[in-house]
Amino acid sequence: MVPTLYAAESEVAAVCETLLHDIPATGGVLLPDQYLSMVLSRLTTKKDLVLASFMGTGLRALGVEAEELTASEAAYYGETVKWAKAAHEAEYDGIVWMSHRCNTDHAYIFFGDRVASDDLRIETSGARAFALEPDLAWLTDLCGPLRIEVRWG
Repeated sequence: MVPTLYAAESEVAAVCETLLHDIPATGGVLLPDQYLSMVLSRLTTKKDLVLASFMGTGLRALGVEAEELTASEAAYYGETVKWAKAAHEAEYDGIVWMSHRCNTDHAYIFFGDRVASDDLRIETSGARAFALEPDLAWLTDLCGPLRIEVRWG
């Protein structure tokens, strides 16, 4: 098994792809045990990464639609893993795609045997720890218009 790191282009996309991933588009509840231990931080890369493109013409080159690969539901993740494995075997550093849950931003997966921890820099400015009131308030404000109740605990 290859270690992986998921990332997103923006704070909103990162939250949508993680904390809100399994909450239906119609809304729901985010419980304290789902966010209290979570921290959001910015990463920058120290080297150029070669990423397989699972979006735009990259999907067309693969002969698939987004609904078959990057916009599929959890029941199809076994199939999507095959595409990730193929990208890994083709020696890409990772994959980029349009976030299904925030489709204005990119989502990423980096392969841990290709992208080492010293290839990334954690930017401490702008980090959010959702156990802290200001960051929890930010999360609550983000979720409100999405019909997601953030329960404080």
